[in-house]
Amino acid sequence: MAPNKTITLASGHEMPLVGFGLWKVPADQAADTVYNAVTAGYRLFDGAYDYQNEKEAGQGIQRAIKDGLVKREDVFVTTKLWNNYHAKEHAIPMMKAQNEAWGLGYIDLFLIHFPVALEYIDPEKVRYPVWWMEDKSVRTAKVSIRETWECMEAIVDSGIAKSIGVSNFQAQSLYDIQSYLKHPISALQIEHHPYLVQPELIKMAQKHNIAVTAYSSFGPQSYVELENARAQDTKVLFEAEVVKGIAETHNVTPAQILLRWATQRNIAVIPKSNNPERMAQNLSVLEFDLVSNEIEMISGLNQGLRFNDPAFYLPENPLYIFA
Repeated sequence: MAPNKTITLASGHEMPLVGFGLWKVPADQAADTVYNAVTAGYRLFDGAYDYQNEKEAGQGIQRAIKDGLVKREDVFVTTKLWNNYHAKEHAIPMMKAQNEAWGLGYIDLFLIHFPVALEYIDPEKVRYPVWWMEDKSVRTAKVSIRETWECMEAIVDSGIAKSIGVSNFQAQSLYDIQSYLKHPISALQIEHHPYLVQPELIKMAQKHNIAVTAYSSFGPQSYVELENARAQDTKVLFEAEVVKGIAETHNVTPAQILLRWATQRNIAVIPKSNNPERMAQNLSVLEFDLVSNEIEMISGLNQGLRFNDPAFYLPENPLYIFA
């Protein structure tokens, strides 16, 4: 297996180019799943408070450290601050609690999950996922991105996080943060696949030394089971003729082609699989190269089609954050 290459963040820390995503990993399976992923060679783990499995994912890493598979410094943990905790009085205590849940001493990369603040909800009194997926609970709050970003900077200063960044932000918000930041925006995590290429946003981020991480690299695949109508009505990328043809040329799977399409452009990926063979395949996508016209052909599938869009799946109280 080829070594897992890294991206140098603006903070100076190194982030692996291929990682393991923890979205939709059940909490009661997360410890074993993460432990198995460490065993398979994964060193980047992408979590979030929203995923409701941080404690268990941390236990998997702790077990791997105890068993001598890795040292803490070998593992890169990303997690995210959820929308209901953007205000200063909530953000810093929540991020401290998240760090304690992981149980690893510090977080490598902390992100603001979405560029929208929602009304505070006591996490001890409300069962997940009521504050997001049930429309009646989505209410915006008067909290600026600047207030939240300054809280992110405070956790760097206190040693809770090594690097900070954002998720689901667009260029105008990045420019705004750059006008007052003290610590750099080290990373931008976005939905990125051939149906949603976002070339200008990626160009802007990379120009400003903001590392890009792609989530949902397989497009509609992750959203079909969530009864997302857009996903259900969209052709699976694995079956796209362009992707299948290029996969045959390189004697790899369509999934590997989709991941290499991103990583070859220095975009990190965080696929998830519990299948040992697919875990190994996903991690091996740095072992071959696409030619430039293949990358262009895959990018040509772009439809501007976004699946993780709260303006679409929160019809009663839509949040037009990508408008």
